[in-house]
Amino acid sequence: MRVLVVYCHPVPESFCAAIRDTALDVLKAKGWEVRLLDLYAEKFDPVMGCDERRSYNNQAPQDPALKPHFELLGWAEAILFVYPTWWYGLPAMLKGWLDRVWATDVAFKLPVGKGRIKSLMTHVTKVGVITTCGAPTWWSVVVGQPGRKTLLRGMRALCARRCRTFFLAHYLMDASTPKTRAAFLAKVRMKLERF
Repeated sequence: MRVLVVYCHPVPESFCAAIRDTALDVLKAKGWEVRLLDLYAEKFDPVMGCDERRSYNNQAPQDPALKPHFELLGWAEAILFVYPTWWYGLPAMLKGWLDRVWATDVAFKLPVGKGRIKSLMTHVTKVGVITTCGAPTWWSVVVGQPGRKTLLRGMRALCARRCRTFFLAHYLMDASTPKTRAAFLAKVRMKLERF
């Protein structure tokens, strides 16, 4: 299995970094081929410019910096997202990556006229999300978990028909303790061993 780990956090010593490292260890131990995409480390530009937006419906973005990202999407059979939930959703850097990389002629083809969008991501059979969230579980549900819906409904709809998904969140992150963080990393390990 070829798995792309999409990691998005600006602080190198964050708990998300510990989650990332745990995930990489487990996936490599399974014998999977793993590639890490660290959006902050590579200084990914999440801003879609005027010309890119104007041509968005007609062709893939022409920015040469995006080509390696397109290649990673074509290579991956599984995608694991690791990020903090901020204001109930994805960090701007990750949302910008989705906007610019999951693009026309890369992730999908737009129909001529009123037809249906054609997926170009049917080789992806697994999508996982591991996140941290300052809010409690119940409040995240009340606000509709927009980050979860974006990735596990919206983006997953472009993947293989029977694409398997999972979502793990460490809620109340702002009040976490070494004990809750260790317990969560154990959950991450167990979930990924079955992924």
